[in-house]
Amino acid sequence: MQIFRGNTLRVALAVLVWWCGCVQVSAQAQPSQVSDSLQVLVTYHSLSGHTAEMARSVKKGAESIPGTIVLLKTVGQVTADELFGSDAVIVGSPVYWSNMSGEVKAFFDRWQFEFGVFPEWKMRNKVGAAFATGGQISSGKELTMLTILAAMLGNKMIVVSDGGAFGASATTEGDSPGINDAERADASALGKRVAEVAWMIKRGQALPGQS
Repeated sequence: MQIFRGNTLRVALAVLVWWCGCVQVSAQAQPSQVSDSLQVLVTYHSLSGHTAEMARSVKKGAESIPGTIVLLKTVGQVTADELFGSDAVIVGSPVYWSNMSGEVKAFFDRWQFEFGVFPEWKMRNKVGAAFATGGQISSGKELTMLTILAAMLGNKMIVVSDGGAFGASATTEGDSPGINDAERADASALGKRVAEVAWMIKRGQALPGQS
């Protein structure tokens, strides 16, 4: 009887050790599974084509980070699944009276009235950024980007910038018609930084005092 009990105990201990090992391996494998891919949504409104050109450069910059998938769409084409399924959202607008265009504002309104972003805060901790185009050097581009970032902050997103203090921008009239190489580079830098930061967040950086 004692021999039988001893064998049973050894079997039970062996099973316990095997189970603990499986749990440990599974826990170690989770980070690599999480960081397989990242989706960035680049969306914009463009009447003259200038903002669309900046958007393509933003897309190029985000795609330069391995594993990053970029959706490029006008604000009217974006679906709820595409918005909520993205890890980062970069929004571009032309300057209309020192503000975002009506189409871009309507896009943000759709987040709630059509997509139902609240009360679950479905955009919380996603990365956001902005870019803008305007006719003159001082035509409200920074204000336009700030209104976009304000809408994102209101949704508890994490906003970043590059290519400028508040995001990438381009002057498209007067002595600087169209989009020049420096402005394309700024837009690309913005896309790249958004992807980099979104990857950092997705991979999960442990907070102090947390395992």
